[in-house]
Amino acid sequence: MTPTAPTAGRREWIALAVLMLPLLLVSMDVSILYFAIPYISRDLEPSATQQLWMLDMYGFVLAGLLITMGALGDRVGRRRLVLAGAALFGAASVAAAYAHSAEQLIAVRALLGVGGAALMPSTLGLIRHLFRDEKQRGKAVALWTAVMTTGISLGPVVSGLLLAHFWWGSVFLVNLPAMALLLVLGPLLLPEFRTPARGPFDLLSAVLSLATLLPVIRGVKELAAHGYTPLSALSVTAGLALGVVFVRRQQRLDHPMVDLALLRRPAFCGSLLANLLAMFATVGFAVFLTQYLQSVLGQSPLVAALWSLVPMAGVAVLAPAGALLAKRFDRAYVMGAGFAVSACGFLWLSRVGGDSPLWFTLAGSAVYAGGLVAAMTLANELALGAAPPERAGSAAAVLESGQELGGALGMAILGSIGAAVYRSDMAGAPGAVRETLGGATAVAHGALLTSAHHAFVHGLDFAAVGAAVAMAGAAVLSVVLLRGAGPAGEPDNSPAGGRQSVSAPVG
Repeated sequence: MTPTAPTAGRREWIALAVLMLPLLLVSMDVSILYFAIPYISRDLEPSATQQLWMLDMYGFVLAGLLITMGALGDRVGRRRLVLAGAALFGAASVAAAYAHSAEQLIAVRALLGVGGAALMPSTLGLIRHLFRDEKQRGKAVALWTAVMTTGISLGPVVSGLLLAHFWWGSVFLVNLPAMALLLVLGPLLLPEFRTPARGPFDLLSAVLSLATLLPVIRGVKELAAHGYTPLSALSVTAGLALGVVFVRRQQRLDHPMVDLALLRRPAFCGSLLANLLAMFATVGFAVFLTQYLQSVLGQSPLVAALWSLVPMAGVAVLAPAGALLAKRFDRAYVMGAGFAVSACGFLWLSRVGGDSPLWFTLAGSAVYAGGLVAAMTLANELALGAAPPERAGSAAAVLESGQELGGALGMAILGSIGAAVYRSDMAGAPGAVRETLGGATAVAHGALLTSAHHAFVHGLDFAAVGAAVAMAGAAVLSVVLLRGAGPAGEPDNSPAGGRQSVSAPVG
């Protein structure tokens, strides 16, 4: 008979709250510079290329180091790595706020990416040990998922509010209170966990993981922004080739950085693919929604960012409903239903027109966001439970890397679909107007600008259909691969989920 897992008390829930605020800020930093770039450009006078690196450097480094940091946390201790990441993130935030040149800000954004990569997988890995009861862990993972997805949407809002009252450095200094709180309370509330010594840390695997993810994600984003170029195609190809080398090395190592056996578990592999498709749809379509609110409806960036938070109401309703249904029904079917609801939301948005009322667009967005986050929460919980406790950090890192790759693919593929439809509809227009809606907004007026708006909305409709197809695929995949998976993916037969490896919290 399997022993009953101990339930978490007030101490563990407070520890989770302490972890969630830094996680929110780490996810916010992906998008918090969107409004600040004009102010930074006025002071630091960066080139166009430097502006792009200011925006992208953080996300590139974060994505490239997730697997390395997840494996490192399993070895040196997840609490230790979380605290080190918080210290680095806080110090880099101060340096970014007072940067005196574009080059300095780009370098510091890279350091912020290192700190964020240290924080993200270890926060999810620590949940595996703070909450050993399946129901409580489900609630904790739901909160983690909601905080991570909300942070990306909240970044522009916080940035706009701060810039209305302070200078651009304030968008970085806002990180300090949360990081300081984590550094003070983390040693008191968080348990330490690390695996027993399993040979030296493989630096070559760390380099290969970075060399795989970085060029692939960068190349995919370049394809999304500028279409096919030999350099972007070469970047993706080189990254994939190095990925093959990375996998073959993991197969030969006695103690690999990524446990390939974990990828053969349906509960983990299915959840990984479902999450990748979820981020494909939500990140790929978010670009269209933002442009629609600003360029078609004419809203200011801050007002558009505030309206873009309204769909989170769907998350507040459907995510708890999904968790309740998962207690009574097979999680695979609940996940499939969540993705199906999300597909319906995207199909709803495929009916958006240039004269559609705002409520129609926001309601469809609430439907897709609610179904998607409800399904992602269950996928994260299944994946985390499928990993052995000693590999929870590296498993979380693989899961998050898949999400980053899915988001980049969504921007590239859905963006290309929308751009192709737009250019087809505007085939007879002047060059700048024909290429992008931004170009049309800058030079066109009257009937020509109206035509550009209709062409963009037509492209948005096709992108929404593409996202709906991805969500339908995720629904089918969930049912086929995850049917019959337990509440935590794999039963945990060790005493209290590996309690013997966890040191007591420092008190």
